[in-house]
Amino acid sequence: MSLKEQYWRYSLVIIILLLGTIIFFEALPFISGILGAMTIYILLRGQMLYLTLKKRMRRSWMAVLLLMETILCFLVPLSLVVWVFVNKLQAINLDPHSLIAPVEHVADLIEQRVGYDVMSKENVDSLLSMLPKIGQMLMGSISSFAINVVVLLFVLYFMLIGGTRMEEYVSDILPFNKRNKRNILHEFNMIVKSNAIGIPLLALIQGIVAMIGYFIFGVPNPFLWGFLSCFATIIPIVGTALIWIPLALFLGLSGHWGAAIGLTIYAVVVIANVDNLVRFMLQKKMADTHPLITIFGVIIGLSLFGFMGVIFGPLLLAIFAFCVNIFKEEYLGGDSRYIHKIKE
Repeated sequence: MSLKEQYWRYSLVIIILLLGTIIFFEALPFISGILGAMTIYILLRGQMLYLTLKKRMRRSWMAVLLLMETILCFLVPLSLVVWVFVNKLQAINLDPHSLIAPVEHVADLIEQRVGYDVMSKENVDSLLSMLPKIGQMLMGSISSFAINVVVLLFVLYFMLIGGTRMEEYVSDILPFNKRNKRNILHEFNMIVKSNAIGIPLLALIQGIVAMIGYFIFGVPNPFLWGFLSCFATIIPIVGTALIWIPLALFLGLSGHWGAAIGLTIYAVVVIANVDNLVRFMLQKKMADTHPLITIFGVIIGLSLFGFMGVIFGPLLLAIFAFCVNIFKEEYLGGDSRYIHKIKE
């Protein structure tokens, strides 16, 4: 290769990296919509291929049909969740003392029993002054959600139109041989599918089970706390304990020690084991990802991608481990069965 050809090659690589970096950072506000479109495309890919290749339907019409399915099955339920959340947020903004009153009650109970003032009036006032800022931040997040929904639909439409041609293009530029390309695309497909289906399903089931327990043991507003328990399931290690432990403490400090002990036993025996039961039932249809990859992937993904990091954080770590394994196999002559040993 001549010096001029080397100059052209490396200059092109630098231009691609530079422009790619600029585009990536400029697209960060819309990353949730883009990743959401990728996730839903993988879920709808089989339907699109069946309708266009086997049934010979027009691709553009089928893309619109699947967009309607996306809106009805994914976006409408998600919008209802956001609507419920906004209503709760408006109630807090209209009457912030209703949120602080239970906290003050618990603080008074602690002070009566141990003589320690957990929350002084000054701290309560400072907390009240922070609520409007928190409300503004949450409302900004809701606006960002609405924008990303539009981005999701826009990107998803063109991904459905592109279909196999887009997949072939991506496959061609992957720096792997055919076998490794097939393996990494299979890994990508399985992890996205399992997380996109398994995590929401697990959150819904745990939230319902938790809400039943809150109702049985007399927790105030069990629907709200069950709703919050759904979202707490995505937090690694802690999970729903972030919700039920404070509730059990509140019941105990309020004098309802029987209900507090009962809720604790119910949470440890029932709520905590729902996770293992659901995962066992879905294991054959889900990617067999190592728990450490899932835990640290969610932690990293939430900070990088927001809510969509629940899906793409573990995927990021899994692909990293996969690439390290390929490097070891191809260039160091190592054992390629490492990933499989980890999964076992």
